[in-house]
Amino acid sequence: MTIYKHFETERLILQPTLEDDAEFIFELVNTPKWLANVGDRNVKSVEDAKAYIQHKMTPQLKKLGYGNYTLIRKLDNIKIGTCGLYDREGLDGIDIGFALLPAYENMGYGFESATKLKEVGINEFNIKLISAITTKENIASQKLIKKLGLTFIKTVNIPNDEEELLLYRLEC
Repeated sequence: MTIYKHFETERLILQPTLEDDAEFIFELVNTPKWLANVGDRNVKSVEDAKAYIQHKMTPQLKKLGYGNYTLIRKLDNIKIGTCGLYDREGLDGIDIGFALLPAYENMGYGFESATKLKEVGINEFNIKLISAITTKENIASQKLIKKLGLTFIKTVNIPNDEEELLLYRLEC
């Protein structure tokens, strides 16, 4: 079994999302904010979550060595969200994204984890262009993306998604 890199911040452990995280992923992708801002991924059971991890997350991790990371709070070992670097169809560069369980929002965890992944993306994975997309309604995400140093470029549509999204970029 391949061992993928884990990362740490002051308060978090960022570990690659694996099948063991299926229960947590099932909970996260069915939160109201995920459904509104990311979309329904048709994950209706823990088994669906395992399949989602296998087919949507693991292939990129195997191919590029990075992808989606489960955020674990050091204080109590609780899984609180995800953050990742994604090679997303229809976008130039690598997309940085984040999502938290509602109980852990507005505590700085999104910025803390995304800052770490931005840093390792540039310094360890040699990413030259970081992108981020978000909905027009997701003001909190827009603020975090700007705080990461990305600049609004234009509105875009990505394949298989009708919603117009805001595109931000950072050339590294």
